[in-house]
Amino acid sequence: MLAIFNLGMFVIWLTGPSGAGKTTLAKALAERLQSMGYPVEILDGDGIRSKLYPDLGFSKEEREMHNKVVTEMAKMLAKNGIITIVSVIAPYRDWREYARKEIGEFVEVYLRCSLEVRIKRDPKGLYKKVLNGVIKGLTGFDGEYEEPDNPELILDTDKMSVGEEVEAVLKKAAELGYLKLTPEVA
Repeated sequence: MLAIFNLGMFVIWLTGPSGAGKTTLAKALAERLQSMGYPVEILDGDGIRSKLYPDLGFSKEEREMHNKVVTEMAKMLAKNGIITIVSVIAPYRDWREYARKEIGEFVEVYLRCSLEVRIKRDPKGLYKKVLNGVIKGLTGFDGEYEEPDNPELILDTDKMSVGEEVEAVLKKAAELGYLKLTPEVA
């Protein structure tokens, strides 16, 4: 196990279709960083949407507005000394690039997961609804999701444990100079 010493605040931006494991990884990362004494906040796209503007739809324009709100929140938190983990689909590359430019200290992590596994996981019952014809345009199924061109990290969440994912993110943050990893003293 490694101890982590913070060199600066930054944003970890988790992106991927529904069921890829964004919320699960965000919680595990936050727990790990908090257990070491770091201030951490999770900005979960669904949580923000349900609390701040529950009537907001899912048109491209409404999603863009949501992404801008999340970006601004992440930027403010990081600026004020809080490691911020963003867990949001953000289906369009240009929106994620906007977030990267606005925030600066940014680690984009693409959670790649096969459709079959996402359908099995189906944490919100969305795949069941789309397969039954109840909804259409599910991002990453019959709705658009643009995979990142150059994320700092790609995690195949259908092949890795959550613990392995956490370690990979922390190591990448260290490689980028945001964290310093040192062997933990027993």
